[in-house]
Amino acid sequence: MAFDYDLFVIGGGSGGVRAARIAAAEGGARVGLAEESRMGGTCVIRGCVPKKLMVYASGFPKTFAEARAFGWDVDTPRFEWRKFRGALEAELNRLEAAYRNTLKTAGVVIHDTRAVLEDAHTVRLATGERFSTKHVLIATGGWPFVPSVPGAEFGVTSNEMFHLRDLPGRALIVGGGYIASEFACILNGFGVRVTQFYRGPQILRGFDDEARDHVAAGMISHGIDIRCMTDVRRLEKTDDGIRVTLLDGGEAEFDLVLFACGRRPNVAGMGLEALGVGIGDKGQIVVDEWSQTAVPSIYAVGDVTGTLNLTPIAIREGHAFADTVFRGVPVRADHDLVPSTVFTQPELGTVGLTEAEVRALGPVQIYTTSFRPMRSGFAGMADKVLMKLVVCVDTRKVLGCHIVGPEAGEMIQLAAIAVKMGATKEDFDRTVAVHPTMAEELVTMRKPVRA
Repeated sequence: MAFDYDLFVIGGGSGGVRAARIAAAEGGARVGLAEESRMGGTCVIRGCVPKKLMVYASGFPKTFAEARAFGWDVDTPRFEWRKFRGALEAELNRLEAAYRNTLKTAGVVIHDTRAVLEDAHTVRLATGERFSTKHVLIATGGWPFVPSVPGAEFGVTSNEMFHLRDLPGRALIVGGGYIASEFACILNGFGVRVTQFYRGPQILRGFDDEARDHVAAGMISHGIDIRCMTDVRRLEKTDDGIRVTLLDGGEAEFDLVLFACGRRPNVAGMGLEALGVGIGDKGQIVVDEWSQTAVPSIYAVGDVTGTLNLTPIAIREGHAFADTVFRGVPVRADHDLVPSTVFTQPELGTVGLTEAEVRALGPVQIYTTSFRPMRSGFAGMADKVLMKLVVCVDTRKVLGCHIVGPEAGEMIQLAAIAVKMGATKEDFDRTVAVHPTMAEELVTMRKPVRA
């Protein structure tokens, strides 16, 4: 049977774009790609990239305060949200154009519309067009989850946060994950009075307990009102804002309510289950180690599979898929020891196992230190850095590394190389410190604090 395409990709995010480009440019495949929103997906358009630019923008108040302590005469700064928002939107437009150009250069045919599956080899577009394809790759990512509470329509999700007309005076963040905590810090840096509700005992569930405690303490010291074991019962619009009723019956009023309660795989209405594609208990597409579903011609990569919701993972999976299917080079994406960063203030970088996770595996030693970095200390600020290594007693391998402090993401990327290679605590000890730096503490912790 002659197909219109060798590969049809549904979703123009990081994973889908990478797979399409490699399949077309290096695998010689005829590739079509459908994207119903903007090219670039969550990361480029409504996730990592605009968020990180907002993190940068929100960090300047601390920089100005430090500058004064270091002898600089800094006038009272004033943040202009609309000016920044315009520059941000221009940058996103530039990046989207770059993604489109990359696909066109590779020979990928772009369809700017929604696509669903009619059968294992037929894609139907919202325009009514149908295309036959030998292989299908689903890379539709995730979508913000909004809880079913009365008045939820008065809240917003992370999708809308980059396009607010004006900054609120009072904001409520509902959620305790990395998206909620990052936006709490961003808005706080912009001068917004921020309250964060989380139904659990501590924010950033899943990260190392000591590290998440350190982050929460830093956020609170910067003025964020974190209320754990708290949730929303309902929202009501008032003349002065949004009245929020808590589970315990208490009430508070805000100008903005952000629901950051997690994300769900974006698979609704695609007709997958009818074709025999497995759907997991969290709505994710079930795939094997080759990103293949139960239907041999249909594959899926990225957040839609619920494996690890990180852009670099989606890119790795997309590339591995294209190498395997179209270049004849079998590659499986590696999901072991993946580093990540939470861009809160203070920042959290992590790779490997948490202390709680590793205790179940056998005897371990914990090396940790907390200190005021030179820059903050000189400026009279109370901010502290946390460095932590989790070490296996038997093998001496460093099984986990957790850093809380300025540029933790930059440090953890390099530390992750050593951890991935199987470095021992003695390998860290043999490495000469770079002085004076924060990172030197990673190689100067000689005695475990507990075992």
